[in-house]
Amino acid sequence: MSYTEKIVQPGETVRFHSRVHWIIYVRGIVIIVLGVVVAVALQQLDSNTGGFSVPSLVAIAIGLVIGGFSLLSAWWRRLTTEVAVTEHRIVFKRGFIRRHTFEMNMSKVESVHVNQSMAGRIFDYGDIVIRGVGSSFEPLRTISRPLEFRNFVSAG
Repeated sequence: MSYTEKIVQPGETVRFHSRVHWIIYVRGIVIIVLGVVVAVALQQLDSNTGGFSVPSLVAIAIGLVIGGFSLLSAWWRRLTTEVAVTEHRIVFKRGFIRRHTFEMNMSKVESVHVNQSMAGRIFDYGDIVIRGVGSSFEPLRTISRPLEFRNFVSAG
């Protein structure tokens, strides 16, 4: 059961639910691929040996370790982050043990800003900033379907 489902009040339904976009995995994948490319290049430069040379094995190991940690971090961030819109409020939750949440009543929302890069437009992700009466929301970064989110908030 998601955090949003646990906190929904009687008679309140979730109109929109999103999470961090899958694009956050790209950094880890690129690091692993670069490690392999560097290892292959080093192996080509040192073609005397029959097996893998030590520098190429080190390049692969470094790429796998750093890329693996990046992928694991991205997976955890995606797993533990939720964004939802109900009829009455906007809910944002990040974290597992050390949880960070924001809630804003729909009646307090002044505006919703969506920032998308070119890649964000192509792959449908972006950063969202919600401005409320007398306060502002922390930017919600790399959220899937940000325009759909804005439409649900604006229609609310």
